[in-house]
Amino acid sequence: MKDLMGQAISDYFHNKNAEDLQTETSISELDELPVSYLFRDFEEMNSIEKKALTLSSGKVLDIGAGAGSHSLYLQNERNLDVTALDISPKSIEVCQLRGVRKTVNQNMLEFSGETFDTILLLMNGTGIFQSLIVIDIYLKKLYSLLNENGQILIDSTDIIYMFDADEDGGVYIPAEGYYGEIDYIVHYKADTEDPIKWLYLDFNTLKNAVENNGFKIEKMITEENSYLARITKK
Repeated sequence: MKDLMGQAISDYFHNKNAEDLQTETSISELDELPVSYLFRDFEEMNSIEKKALTLSSGKVLDIGAGAGSHSLYLQNERNLDVTALDISPKSIEVCQLRGVRKTVNQNMLEFSGETFDTILLLMNGTGIFQSLIVIDIYLKKLYSLLNENGQILIDSTDIIYMFDADEDGGVYIPAEGYYGEIDYIVHYKADTEDPIKWLYLDFNTLKNAVENNGFKIEKMITEENSYLARITKK
């Protein structure tokens, strides 16, 4: 991993001529992601993020913390005990420099030793699951990290709207695999990250997966094609 996302976050924080990130997927064209967006405060966040942060309680694990905006809000404004976890070393360094007191630079599958009351996975949190083939591995890990009365707050988007429809409303989707399984590519300053597997899930597919792994689920809020779900142990 070249850690281009982390490099962009670091450049922006240190005022080192940061440029906008460019992202693309196997089903969409090149799009720009301003690095400043990753440093937004609570008022700049969307309704799904605000709902998740409002619902957070107790000891919190923020998975995929990025520049630490969610962690900082919960730590500083909600006075919660927060651990920011990210696979990107440069992102975690920035989290630390911004004042996040507890940080972990690790893949969530390798993280252990603590359990939490709230686990956050935001900004298409289901993406980290990669594909339906391995989703059970991630859900079992999350189960082990969650306290008995804890909650997982996770968001995703049903991307069925991105596929062409016929006159009768039928949708042309790939014949192989689940339509939410895509390749995600990041570009930064003329460099390109290796493609990663990324998973967008419709609510019913997520519901079936979590219920098969000892959880129950409820939808907390929707925003256009996206939603926030609350997952708890049965």
